[in-house]
Amino acid sequence: MLSDQDRIFTNLYGMHDRSLKGAQARGHWDGTAGLLQKGRDWIIEEMKASGLRGRGGAGFPTGLKWSFMPKESDGRPSYLVVNADESEPGTCKDREIMRHDPHTLIEGCLIASFAMQAHACYIYIRGEYIREKEALQAAIDEAYDAGLLGKNAAGSGWDFDLYLHHGAGAYICGEETALLESLEGKKGMPRMKPPFPAGAGLYGCPTTVNNVESIAVVPTILRRGGAWFAGFGRQNNAGTKLFAVSGHVNTPCVVEEAMSISFEELIEKHCGGIRGGWDNLKAVIPGGSSVPCVRGEDMKDAIMDFDYLRGELGSGLGTAAVIVMDQSTDIIKAIWRLSAFYKHESCGQCTPCREGTGWMMRVMDRLVRGEAEVEEIDMLFDVTKQVEGHTICALGDAAAWPIQGLIKNFRDEIEDRIKAQKTGRVSAVAAE
Repeated sequence: MLSDQDRIFTNLYGMHDRSLKGAQARGHWDGTAGLLQKGRDWIIEEMKASGLRGRGGAGFPTGLKWSFMPKESDGRPSYLVVNADESEPGTCKDREIMRHDPHTLIEGCLIASFAMQAHACYIYIRGEYIREKEALQAAIDEAYDAGLLGKNAAGSGWDFDLYLHHGAGAYICGEETALLESLEGKKGMPRMKPPFPAGAGLYGCPTTVNNVESIAVVPTILRRGGAWFAGFGRQNNAGTKLFAVSGHVNTPCVVEEAMSISFEELIEKHCGGIRGGWDNLKAVIPGGSSVPCVRGEDMKDAIMDFDYLRGELGSGLGTAAVIVMDQSTDIIKAIWRLSAFYKHESCGQCTPCREGTGWMMRVMDRLVRGEAEVEEIDMLFDVTKQVEGHTICALGDAAAWPIQGLIKNFRDEIEDRIKAQKTGRVSAVAAE
């Protein structure tokens, strides 16, 4: 279990002062100029040594991503863009950083931008995050007033401006290239890759897009050393991580824990156990709504990191938004609800996603009521495979995976419901 002195987010619950004064009292903005004076190569090497993998869901190594930025400018400016468009159902970790510990993010923006030779950084915040935007903007204003941002930021000799951009509440804008399009004032529609953002991103300039949590942990990693951060978790799954646990646990929470903690320990220590006990656990979505669900009995001994969940359970850590469902859950209806969400949020640019998300949702709708043929289960699985991997961005995959997880793990329930409907035993069908 993570000890308090190893926690990076010291005000996750808003118990302390979130102002600049409070943040400095907890050790933030301490010797920032000194970190920058060690040079951008040192910063990037420390980030690589830390083993930090992106906290936005994909888990790409952060230091490696930074190193893709051009070393010498060809005359174009470089940009850092922070993805604060936290719209994945079940995910609510970044909002706690912005609401209660915003200076971790702001200081991280300065250091990361310096490492990439960016004089400007944009934080793209989700449209629904009104209070979070206010808290973050107030913290940015404080940092400007104290000389930590702007000309000669924090006395480092580096000029740096930070802008907060408010989205309009579209899930697709969480995809990095759609976010860049939206930031430029266009429709939030994903771009084809290549070129990747590091070659041509915001306004056609070299750009890196990182998640809030990925950037907010940077100052602490550099102060304590990459090796310290790499000391948590299993090989290739390093560091501390914010887990957002919701659903049928006794005390839902967002908590910072070491990577590779077991699911059982996470739930017992921080969430007061499963509602109605472990025998009542039906299913878990371990990483936000886009990863496949896992049967409860397979989840108890699971290790909460990227490689275990993908390799052993065919799911994923994603954003570590753990959605817990007990036996009272109508699992088919729960997955139908997710398919309705993805249908609604598809931008419509790619045919497989535009047509497939609606088709999958309508079939799911009939499965919920049991008004389908058993053969249609395989047909639905086939269609998810035609959507997955055939779209510009990962929304097609995100729409397909929950349904694949349902069919792989709970096929018996779908079939039972269809049979019950056919024989007229409507009582066996879940209530509308």
